[in-house]
Amino acid sequence: MKVAFKQVYLKKRFPLRISRGVRDGQTNLFVSVTKDGHTGWGETSPGESEGAATAEEAQRQLEAFLAENGNLEMPHIVYDSASEHGLAPCALAALDIALWDLKAKQAQMPLYRLLGFPKPTKPTSITLGIMSPEEARERLPLILEEMDIKTLKVKLGNPEGIEADKAMYQEVLQYHKKHPISIRVDANGGWNVNDAKHMMQWLAERHCEYVEQPLVEGGEADLPQLFKNRPLPIFVDESCRFATDIPKWADNVDGVNMKLMKCGGITGALRIIATAHAHKLKTMIGCMGETSISIAAGAAVSGMLDHIDLDSHLNLNPDPCEGAPLVNEITMPLDVPGHGGKFKS
Repeated sequence: MKVAFKQVYLKKRFPLRISRGVRDGQTNLFVSVTKDGHTGWGETSPGESEGAATAEEAQRQLEAFLAENGNLEMPHIVYDSASEHGLAPCALAALDIALWDLKAKQAQMPLYRLLGFPKPTKPTSITLGIMSPEEARERLPLILEEMDIKTLKVKLGNPEGIEADKAMYQEVLQYHKKHPISIRVDANGGWNVNDAKHMMQWLAERHCEYVEQPLVEGGEADLPQLFKNRPLPIFVDESCRFATDIPKWADNVDGVNMKLMKCGGITGALRIIATAHAHKLKTMIGCMGETSISIAAGAAVSGMLDHIDLDSHLNLNPDPCEGAPLVNEITMPLDVPGHGGKFKS
């Protein structure tokens, strides 16, 4: 097999602000794996919390791993070897996605079918980052009406406090009065226990469906008191990076959010799905700053999930890739061999 690397700078259409900071662009690493005339593509959206802060660092880690591991035939064996090697999950994700894409292309099957999943039927949500009420008033029509989307994920956990969260959310409610939408909230660990309890009750009375990552990663010991008598379902994101994390929190959450960059790609996602279902938890999939290549891979595993948040490619200006189209609000995998994501010609 021949492995090659490509780094591309991605500019966001709208900068995304969450509780931990703001991003308006980044450089992603793309990995291609070629064998017998077929090429599989994968992608790294780097992040310090995912083990590689830059595309350069991710590539260095991959090159070091590949120098010692030349057999890439079986994705799950490569995944385990790379994990033992200490490869960053976001770097591993690019290699793992590329290997699964190649495997599906060799089988002449769409990846979702190779994995045994149906096509997704749940709409994707579009993310509204932390911003002022005035910004939210201007942004909501742009990100929802332009794409005819009716499901919104609102980022809260404003460093200025819960009153700032409420002021922004009130603008979402004003929009909701005129254009009914489904509303979810992601606090990205931006609340303490008392604020989380207060905000969950407040949001439950204002059309919110569930809350994601209300407490900071590392603060999971406080989940039991938040879970008891909760007014809204609780999903964990940063607190659940791998399938092995799920049993730790399963009794105190309602669901888990997987991201290919956190869990190391398709192989890690399959394990999370199986483990979450074994614990009777709800499942969702999210994304980071990813193009249509990684989003297409996420779409391939989304057919049995409860909630979908595969929208980062829609906020790129431009997306250099294609293969993860919106079809009736659904991020839909293509009926072509592989995951369908590729660079635009």
